[in-house]
Amino acid sequence: MVDLPSAEHVAMAAVVVLAAIVVWDAYWLTKQRRDVPELGSLSGGGFAWASEGVHEMVRQWGNLGSMAAMMVLPWALLEASNTPIIYAILWDVFLALHLISLLIPKRYAITSTHLFADGQRYPWERLRLAKRQPKRRIMLLRNGWGPFGPLPLGGDAASLRVAREYIKAMEQARSGEVADESE
Repeated sequence: MVDLPSAEHVAMAAVVVLAAIVVWDAYWLTKQRRDVPELGSLSGGGFAWASEGVHEMVRQWGNLGSMAAMMVLPWALLEASNTPIIYAILWDVFLALHLISLLIPKRYAITSTHLFADGQRYPWERLRLAKRQPKRRIMLLRNGWGPFGPLPLGGDAASLRVAREYIKAMEQARSGEVADESE
């Protein structure tokens, strides 16, 4: 029979992985001001805008609900698994920090070559506009990611309207390039 690792070792590993995710996300959040220093129409063409906390709540509603469930679940299993309570406390602290990072206002930018979102740069050839669009955000899909590829963008209605027009223009330009290459 195979010996399973102790509940304490599993809990420690889970907390360490979660802490690494929180640190990784915090790093990317610090980059967004450097990557998107100005808002509005960009001098080289393109558009940049910022969201507010309420826009991020609309953008991330599914993740927020999942994290709330993930914060509660370990407490039900502590006694059954004989895991020290400190791991559940640390788990909740790191999840709360991650939850807060999701609600921090973000900066977005669209250029002719890239989308800047969440401190990262996405080339347009790796993105596409989802066929069905939610009302209060823009939903892009990352090519090749399947169901794990949604990339929602937040912001006020006016900014999203302008951003959607830029995105459609990028897609039209890209489909024109593909047609030119096939000739």
